[in-house]
Amino acid sequence: MWNLFLPDFYVMDIFEIDFDYLKKNDIKAILIDLDNTLVPWNSSEVNDELIEWIEKGKAKGFKFCIVSNNLARRIIECSKKLGIPAVTGAFKPGKKIFLKGLEITGTSAKETAFVGDQLFTDVLGAKRMGMMVILVKPISEQEFFWTRIIRRFEKKLIDFMEKRGLLTKF
Repeated sequence: MWNLFLPDFYVMDIFEIDFDYLKKNDIKAILIDLDNTLVPWNSSEVNDELIEWIEKGKAKGFKFCIVSNNLARRIIECSKKLGIPAVTGAFKPGKKIFLKGLEITGTSAKETAFVGDQLFTDVLGAKRMGMMVILVKPISEQEFFWTRIIRRFEKKLIDFMEKRGLLTKF
């Protein structure tokens, strides 16, 4: 059961993700969380470095799709700025939102990596689907009040994984 919370990789930010490694491991698409993964929580500001990272991934042949629990307006605004599709409003770790992302990218779970900042939504949901999972450290400490509560438990679990040498970096 604990394996459902163990990401395949743990990175400080998305810029540490090794596209070449993903390619060598037959990954064709990247589903990615928005808040505190790509942009700070509740923000729609997309910077040039982020756009360049997405473009670099596209140039290497990856398909992208934002997968977010949040409501559509801000998520769609960010997806347009980044030039990638988005799925909104369903709740991770439920499978529905992940299945929609896979449908959009036209890939199977085994051909898809998921990138997110939360163990109990992102990692758990993507692991249940059979995807490669990359956990990133949250961009900002500003978050929805419920997320701040859950982060306390998440921190204990991440600390446990780190002490046991279970978290892998690229």
